[in-house]
Amino acid sequence: MEPIKKFVVGISFLLILISPLVLLAQDASKPKETTPPAENEAAELAKKLANPIASLISVPFQNNTFYGMGSLKGTQNVMNFQPVIPLKLNENWNVITRVILPIVTQYNVTGENTSQSGLSDITASAFLSPSKTHNGLTWGAGLAFLIPTATNSYLGTRKFGIGPTAVILKQANGFTYGALINQIWSVGAASDVKVNQLFAQPFFTYNWKSGAGVGLVGSITQNWETKKNATTITVPFSGITKFGKQIIQLAVGPQFPISGNPLADFGWRAQLTLIFPK
Repeated sequence: MEPIKKFVVGISFLLILISPLVLLAQDASKPKETTPPAENEAAELAKKLANPIASLISVPFQNNTFYGMGSLKGTQNVMNFQPVIPLKLNENWNVITRVILPIVTQYNVTGENTSQSGLSDITASAFLSPSKTHNGLTWGAGLAFLIPTATNSYLGTRKFGIGPTAVILKQANGFTYGALINQIWSVGAASDVKVNQLFAQPFFTYNWKSGAGVGLVGSITQNWETKKNATTITVPFSGITKFGKQIIQLAVGPQFPISGNPLADFGWRAQLTLIFPK
């Protein structure tokens, strides 16, 4: 029962934390509305949100919490601020920019009775992607950058990095499935600490016409230097609604750590996404 209690407490805390962010997104001069978007609009938005390189401005706040990490049974919370902004080059091509800024708090992860909190390193990506899909198939390719913004040596690499990134996916009949991948190497002055890391994210989502959805998302990180792997499977449940005039997507689901250093017993994810349709 203890993990369930922690899960419920964690979700409650996150909802309290993100409520002010939602309030700030409202137009205070207009009356509040809670009417969901029209069904066809919600379905279309859910479809775009399932696509990492869709031409849609969105601002997700994704919170990941893990319990029972390593022999000290530590706890880690990572809030990812990850805006997605598409840029139109011409009628045929878009550039999709994605930034992930992790804000980390952890206890008893690096040692007994220790804690760290602060920013981790930013991962920024830019994908060149065709503006039109072919039989529901779309793709994007570009560069990923590692920017050393960590405020604590335990929370980042303190290295600039760069490497290729790509995504391919298929969408049909409410289903979205595909994978995102990047490989980053450190650049700059030589040092004993090097970055040589692969990240892969296979994903599968089904969305109903109401905009509600369920997914299966893998997160695989392979450190080629240390030969260590961290793999987690997440099962998110999502829905689209309105808060005032602001369209939002809410998602929550359990996370199942498969490997890691240190390995966690259990985790959960909760996400609020602000959506800005054109």
